[in-house]
Amino acid sequence: MARYLEIHPQNPQSRAVEQATSILRDGGLVAYPTDSGYALGAAPGNQEALDRIRSIRRLDDKHHFTLVCKDFAQLGQLVHLDNAIFRAVKNATPGPYTFILPGTREVPRRLLHPKKKTVGVRIPDHVVVRALLDSLGEPILSSTLILPGETEPMTEGWLVKEELDHLVDAVVESGDVVAEPTTVVDFVDGVPEVVREGAGDPDRFR
Repeated sequence: MARYLEIHPQNPQSRAVEQATSILRDGGLVAYPTDSGYALGAAPGNQEALDRIRSIRRLDDKHHFTLVCKDFAQLGQLVHLDNAIFRAVKNATPGPYTFILPGTREVPRRLLHPKKKTVGVRIPDHVVVRALLDSLGEPILSSTLILPGETEPMTEGWLVKEELDHLVDAVVESGDVVAEPTTVVDFVDGVPEVVREGAGDPDRFR
């Protein structure tokens, strides 16, 4: 049965935040709110959690997982950015965008796309996520919580707990959550390609 952790959306309680991140450190899988719906999150090196996310969402091995970062400095350690891409990504963060970029050696190989060697990265504009990242001290391996057969992410903590009670180790509740997933921008060829339109304005990359 998943733990249900209520965290204040504007003033996250350090004790509750630490409870969530200790579950991540111990190899757990956590459903947590972001600025674009709920996501499933784990520590980056957690192979078992990766498999659990694939099972819950029924994903194949070509799915791009996302490393959620606390700031641009952390993001820059994980992906290769030339000057033009650097400016474009920096101007859009924090916010509801996921960027597909070539991964550096800091990224575990199992998280990279098997052929392209790319990974998703993002910096959410969400107080609770920033608190979790500060406490954890490393990025969170994430995937938007869109259940099989659905097109939008889950947005209500109590419903996430009801649906996934025996599939995740904790559910973080922190009030209202937007139902729209991130806008995904692929920079693998050096120019932006919007591969999914979502909460972030796609026109800035066209």
